[in-house]
Amino acid sequence: MALDHAEASPLQGTVCDLLTAKGSRLFSISPRATVYEAAAMLEQHRVGALLVMDEERLVGIISERDCVRKVILGGNASRETLVEDIMTADVIAVSPELALGQCLKLVTERRIRHLPVVSRGKVAGVLSIGDLVRAVVAQQAGTIESLKLYIDSDYPT
Repeated sequence: MALDHAEASPLQGTVCDLLTAKGSRLFSISPRATVYEAAAMLEQHRVGALLVMDEERLVGIISERDCVRKVILGGNASRETLVEDIMTADVIAVSPELALGQCLKLVTERRIRHLPVVSRGKVAGVLSIGDLVRAVVAQQAGTIESLKLYIDSDYPT
């Protein structure tokens, strides 16, 4: 789907470009692990979500929000509740070829914070909303610097 001018994103490049720049390190957990183990991993790796993997197959995603809303506020015990009981199973994933502007639109419209990247049936990485915002800021800083250089340059007479 093409974006019209009114919806044009300030973000250029593809998912593959951003993954190449940031790296494709993955943090995952088994669906049969406890939510307590998931929370410990989230803290250990200082991330907001973990991919839920059954062997090499992506079966869900679990976030800090899931732990709070579905366990603590639900009155459940984190040491007894399994990841598979609270994970989001309907995961929205993207391909490496997708434009970053489309990713930004997707996370905004769907109100999600993490996008697993799947290529040929295998998880290739994860993009967070923070990754996308940092990319926007970096690209805008580059544009500003280019404009400054252009304005400060000698004009031909």
